Amino acid sequence: MGNFKAAGGAHNTGTTQEGGLAKYVASLIDKTLNWEDIAWVRNNTTMKIVVKGVITAEDADLACQHGVDGILVSNHGARQLDTVPATIEALPEVVAAVKGRCEVYLDGGVCRGTDAFKALALGARAVFIGRPYLWGLAHSGEQGVEHVLTLLKDELQMAFQLCGCVTTEDIKPSMVMHHQRYLAKL
Repeated sequence: MGNFKAAGGAHNTGTTQEGGLAKYVASLIDKTLNWEDIAWVRNNTTMKIVVKGVITAEDADLACQHGVDGILVSNHGARQLDTVPATIEALPEVVAAVKGRCEVYLDGGVCRGTDAFKALALGARAVFIGRPYLWGLAHSGEQGVEHVLTLLKDELQMAFQLCGCVTTEDIKPSMVMHHQRYLAKL
């Protein structure tokens, strides 16, 4: 916060690796992790291995090569890198790269049932929600979470009905259009 340098105090140098939140968040990241660590995990568990944070075809292919059971397409809420693509934008590329070798899930940006429908149409096996249930929890506790989940379910059901879908197998990628497709015709 260089604009406040003359004001003094701890805030005048902005966010640095030397202190505060940035230092704490950096301390949570193991910079030594690499793709070979998946083999170690595989040797030490019988559980399914799902990697989170994959948003490119290259990383999706590497994940499959290293034998993961699933990929969670996630930009971590875009909190770590504020210019990363939205997960719904990255999903088709990841799904195409995986070629059915593992399951693909979507995390991030799911605030409505129609968001879940779009992710399913673009190849996600399932979607994860984060912020909506936290909003419900903050607003009304357990009842708020139940209300949010009911809204998401009802909106998803309505999307199914309006698109003529009975099961997830009925959902087709052609049911989702990107706005760029319309701009190209102008």
